[in-house]
Amino acid sequence: MNRPLKPEPRWPVLLAVLAVGFLYLALPEALSPGPSWLVLVIVTSLLIPTYITFRLGHMHLNRAFGITVVGVLTCALLWSLVALLAGLPSHRDAPLGLLKSAGSLWLSNILIFATWYWRLDAGGPHSRDRRRAHVDGAFLFPQMLMRDAEARAWRPGFVDYLFLAFNTSTAFSPTDVAPLTQWAKSLMMVQSIISLTTLAVLAARAVNIL
Repeated sequence: MNRPLKPEPRWPVLLAVLAVGFLYLALPEALSPGPSWLVLVIVTSLLIPTYITFRLGHMHLNRAFGITVVGVLTCALLWSLVALLAGLPSHRDAPLGLLKSAGSLWLSNILIFATWYWRLDAGGPHSRDRRRAHVDGAFLFPQMLMRDAEARAWRPGFVDYLFLAFNTSTAFSPTDVAPLTQWAKSLMMVQSIISLTTLAVLAARAVNIL
């Protein structure tokens, strides 16, 4: 099996994960599972062994730490969404604060699920790095249907999965990328539900204000 010219860069994923941690700093503590800085501290603490195991070539440990990081962020997101729904009837949040909180959760939803797709598709980034072309995975990208030389050397990067997650949160359905496996379809449904719930909270509050 031929190796690609260079491995997929990891820094976009690092920035996305840290961005979610910083978004939690913008949330009120009532919507955060603990102090507003807790998520950022936990994620940063987990990213350190994730980076070390990657540099040392311990890919199984790296994958375990990576999945743990995304799992922690997903649990925090679900906790915050439930807290947001619980506080809606009491109108405890000012309209501007509610808009900021819902927007932070909506953006976090995109970043978290983009990381899930990147982490799991085609065995994960380490498995994709061992292939010169992306011909088999949980998602059917348009480039996979092309037959020219450039397409045969194409592999998805984090931006491709971020685009997929963004479309799922805005259109609530696949656009140019089709899910092929059950886990991919399940994750996309969960992401759509979270996004739709967040937008429904904003709509309900807006109607109440008007």
